[in-house]
Amino acid sequence: MDSTKRPDYPTNIEAMRSKLEMYPLRPGYGLWRLLDRFRPLFFGALVLQGISVFSETAGFLILRAFIDNVLLKQDWNAPFYLYALGFVGLAVLRSGLSFASSRWGAQTSEGIAKTIRDAVFDHTQRLSFAYHDRTQTGELIQKSTSDIDAVRRFYGDQVMGILRILFFFLVNFVTLLLINVPLAFISIAVVPLITVLSTVFFKRIYRSYENYQDQDAKLSAVLQENLSGVRVVKAFARQEFEIQKFDEQNAKKFDLGLTLLLNHSVYWPISHFICGMQMLLGTAVGAFWTMDGLISPGTFIAYLGIASSLIWPLQQLGRLITQLSTSFVSYGRIAEILVSEQEQLAGTEQAPVLKLSGRLSFRSVSFAYDTGGPVLKDVGFEVGAGQKVALLGETGSGKTTLVNLLPRFYDYTGGSILLDGHPLEQYPRAFLRKNIGIVEQEPFLFSMSIADNIAYSVDHAVSRDEIEAAARKASIHDSIMGFPLGYDTLVGERGVTLSGGQKQRITIARTLLKDPRILILDDSTSSVDAETEAEIRQALRALMVGRTSFVIAHRIESLMDADLILVFKEGRIIQSGTHDTLSLMEGFYRQVFELQTRLEDELVKETLHV
Repeated sequence: MDSTKRPDYPTNIEAMRSKLEMYPLRPGYGLWRLLDRFRPLFFGALVLQGISVFSETAGFLILRAFIDNVLLKQDWNAPFYLYALGFVGLAVLRSGLSFASSRWGAQTSEGIAKTIRDAVFDHTQRLSFAYHDRTQTGELIQKSTSDIDAVRRFYGDQVMGILRILFFFLVNFVTLLLINVPLAFISIAVVPLITVLSTVFFKRIYRSYENYQDQDAKLSAVLQENLSGVRVVKAFARQEFEIQKFDEQNAKKFDLGLTLLLNHSVYWPISHFICGMQMLLGTAVGAFWTMDGLISPGTFIAYLGIASSLIWPLQQLGRLITQLSTSFVSYGRIAEILVSEQEQLAGTEQAPVLKLSGRLSFRSVSFAYDTGGPVLKDVGFEVGAGQKVALLGETGSGKTTLVNLLPRFYDYTGGSILLDGHPLEQYPRAFLRKNIGIVEQEPFLFSMSIADNIAYSVDHAVSRDEIEAAARKASIHDSIMGFPLGYDTLVGERGVTLSGGQKQRITIARTLLKDPRILILDDSTSSVDAETEAEIRQALRALMVGRTSFVIAHRIESLMDADLILVFKEGRIIQSGTHDTLSLMEGFYRQVFELQTRLEDELVKETLHV
């Protein structure tokens, strides 16, 4: 096979996921089942290893015969070329078998790692909004990278290494039995001690590595958060605070890493001493028996070589057994992702309405997260098709939670929501999210061109004219054309090369291109100046015609034209109505309206005096 061609690894994601889901708490059996699609390669590599071991041991037997039959007897008429051909032939055979075995082993381990990565990423994409809401990004990255790499080493290094050592043990022990039975049993005297030692350290390293990986995930989360919010860090000159926070987590990882390495460092001297004493004992006994004529010099030399291939690999066997604990920990961490319940997007039935009008009815809706008390309490109101609903309230009053129920990021825990007369839970999540457009409070852009970011909202090809039309409606076209590459300009990670207002308007253009039936604008104009906000409001006002819209905002000016304004406090609606009615009523809305009006008047006066 051409070495430059990438092997066609099996990528049956569903099969791989099912195997990890079936055995999350039995890592040994689960790791064995993951071999299903790679067993021909894996066992082929093992067979080649076995033959390689036989060839190595056979070399010592040839050496024994050469010493006893040629050197000691000084038989210079012996066919030297046969011994030479035997040595060279076995060396070439052993090298070729080792290469083929290593290659097949690498294809097995890399193939399994690739398939697990595919399965984990595929499953992660299908997990619920709630799962990602409560799980740190750094932890997911850790499990998707270093933990999968630990499983790869399990197949590529640990299993292959352990089985190779076991082959060495069996072949060499049987060979020693054929050479000299007492020497054979003397050579395995340390096996019980090495076994007990490996078992003890396996348990200790398992616990240490589990704690180390958990802390490593926390450190990755701190690093990821810091790099994502680097603008905020620099804007508030909080570098020292971030350094201290990172240092605290890094110090904990340092301590746990020392504990882990200490267990390894204690194991090595003890096992090295035991194996060294074993080798010394076998050498001494063999030397005395050779001098007494009980065994031949050729047998003694062959014994030394075979015993070395028997005893020292036992030390490596103990090391590999202790390293198995790290793979078992990593397997369990990966399985934690794959046993998490997926979010059912498609559903089992068709949506009760093929084309939405956007009519909504909230009837005594309540909601509570799994980890806390109720966030929404007895919320009820009616929304006609094409109406604009504005939500106002203090931070944490339940506004964002309410709109998150519409695309079923979360399902309400009490009451009901009717969409076009049908309960919301009857609509598949995929259908709802296709018909609902969302502009988040914190805009997010991918590291690709501006045109690709705008087109991201649709799953079919769109023309450049359609992309530009959406950008014009969002008042961002002129800014985009000001870049050297225009719509082909690549934005940095999370859009760091753009201003906050530019990012927000691009995300609005992305939503406009989607042409949804229901709009959710979560304080989407908070990152732009007053002039740009007015332009965006004008564009959105035209877009909202015939579409049901939910607008979360803190500026009364953005809410004044709403058909219905809902004022939230502690998860309840405390006021509802239009701007004209609410501005005349005593309460929270009027207080905010008067305060913002007074501040704007004072700002105008100060501007005029400048």
